[in-house]
Amino acid sequence: MRILHVVPSYYPAVRYGGPIRSVHGLAGALAGRGHEVHVYTTNVDGPLEADVPLGTAVDLDGVSVWYFPTSRGRRLYRSTDMRRALDINISNFDVVHTHSVFLWPTTAAARAARAHRVPYVLAPRGMLVADLIRRKSRLAKLAWMAAFERRNVEAATAVHATSKLEADDIRRLGLRYQRIIIVGNGVEMPDPGASAHCGIAGISREHLTVLFLGRINWKKGLDRLIPAMLHLPEAELVLAGDDDEGYRAPMEALAGNLGVATRVRFIGPVHGPEKWSLLASAQVLVLPSYSENFGNVILEAMAAGCPVVVTPEVGLAGVVRDSGAGLVIPGDPESLAWALRSILIDRNAARAMGEAGRKTVAERFTWEAIAGEMEQEYLQITSDRKRTSDSCGNPHLSLLKDTRP
Repeated sequence: MRILHVVPSYYPAVRYGGPIRSVHGLAGALAGRGHEVHVYTTNVDGPLEADVPLGTAVDLDGVSVWYFPTSRGRRLYRSTDMRRALDINISNFDVVHTHSVFLWPTTAAARAARAHRVPYVLAPRGMLVADLIRRKSRLAKLAWMAAFERRNVEAATAVHATSKLEADDIRRLGLRYQRIIIVGNGVEMPDPGASAHCGIAGISREHLTVLFLGRINWKKGLDRLIPAMLHLPEAELVLAGDDDEGYRAPMEALAGNLGVATRVRFIGPVHGPEKWSLLASAQVLVLPSYSENFGNVILEAMAAGCPVVVTPEVGLAGVVRDSGAGLVIPGDPESLAWALRSILIDRNAARAMGEAGRKTVAERFTWEAIAGEMEQEYLQITSDRKRTSDSCGNPHLSLLKDTRP
């Protein structure tokens, strides 16, 4: 199959968190299974532009990535060059997979797919959640929903949720859709040698360390995690991640007001071997999010054999509970502290949780396994399209010419 993924930002703009890694993980695994996979994206990297070639294919792990410059409307990732490429090339793909909502590239791709009768899958990546819409840019999002997103969802061949929790959030919005598919994200299993402790941030298994790894953002629940440290005087909290929204300062102030600042450390973003070292060295990873459609870092911690504590609002909570890889607990500080302490003081239980997590990831959440699931969904979509086309005298044959993007 020829598959096009459309996403507003991409490598090397890792500041935007999990979606970039998960889209590339899926695209690369699909390419590894023999499909021709392209990505349309922009060169936006925070306030700057990534140093990447524009308008030409860049090979990343067998995926042809096309970067386009933004124009007027940069905040929405608007790109006239991308629109031109979509109009010219989209009919040459068997299926289009858009990632995100409320942004220009995915709306432009959905419009072009409809115009050229190409089936498309819409992945909202955790943004079609009523509480998130209410809490940030509510009026702008409601206006965008009325003008574009309702139509994008309704006309999508499928809406892609990464967990049952995300699918339920989408349903609660009352949007019309053709069907929802649930396919999770995957993770690369770490090299055991590369994951060995290398002294990142002074963390070691000899000290009681609670690790948070992710964007420093209000929805991650740091305002209830930091107060939990009041009930864990013997432990240290290390928070690793980007702070693009200026949320670190108020959280540092909160730690100071509570008298736990000496045991709460922000160390900035970590990637690659440093990330795996952190996960291998911490006694427990915690993700106390208010809303999390999936939770890639939970898979990474499980792959590294690190026990996890999550709130029920995390998409992977059911997997954590069923696999025994950690604890699912309410997000109030007292409950979080109880769960964290129970893992910190019981090394045998923590070891069993870590082993259960590693086993679960190896069996169910490698990118090869996830790509296989998505491949079956694509095959169903393209098969349904072919049957519909044939029953109508195959009106799309003229769109299948072999013009490369």
